[in-house]
Amino acid sequence: MTAKIEMIGVKKRFGSKVVLNGIDLSVEKQSSTVIIGGSGTGKSVAIKSILGILTPDEGTIRIDGEDVTRLKGAARDPLMRKFGMLFQGGALFDSLPVWENVAFGLIQGHGVARSKAKDIAIEKLAKVGLTSDVAYLSPAELSGGMQKRVGLARAIAADPEIIFFDEPTTGLDPIMADVINDLIVSTVKDVGATALSITHDMTSARKISDRIAMLYQGKIIWNGPTAEIDRSGNPYVDQFIHGRAEGPIKMAVKA
Repeated sequence: MTAKIEMIGVKKRFGSKVVLNGIDLSVEKQSSTVIIGGSGTGKSVAIKSILGILTPDEGTIRIDGEDVTRLKGAARDPLMRKFGMLFQGGALFDSLPVWENVAFGLIQGHGVARSKAKDIAIEKLAKVGLTSDVAYLSPAELSGGMQKRVGLARAIAADPEIIFFDEPTTGLDPIMADVINDLIVSTVKDVGATALSITHDMTSARKISDRIAMLYQGKIIWNGPTAEIDRSGNPYVDQFIHGRAEGPIKMAVKA
């Protein structure tokens, strides 16, 4: 079966710093994969490469079997319509009301009429547990958890085939983080999407994924079913998932 997303030997460096050093990753259709790893290990660079924000120095990225590694401009537009994204900080437009934030991609990217886009936005807000009166508020009037919900509603607004989640629980208290994790699981299934997430929050990673891949020093060092991560047999994975200071991963600490 053709993978929904495939990265083959993807490399990316910035000057002398090698960030991705030959990533191989396959994400099956309608599955949920989470990439874990410490800060600065290249998780965001991997997702930005799939999105086309960055172009790999080497390697191939395929979506539905099609090589999209170097698609640019208008040639990339049909591909981008397959994508939804929940950004780490919410990335809501302060100058727009909530409904217009949710509908932004529908109006600007898909050419949906404003009135219809507004109806869709209110429908998607309901799916993430927000009432229609929230649609007319500004993002500044919302709590962090509500902003995440609005971001999730925007991510699913166009019923995308692939949804990317960038540190979806960052900045949330444990209870709200669990609410967002539950919403991610239910909305991804509802839309029938393939999900690719990046996080260092293991509670979130375990809850929202079918598979987990660990990125370390520019390579995927372990990739397997979520249920098997505690039996990975990999000392780097074991140290990371248990948050131990002692182990093969050495953190640079400035005195």
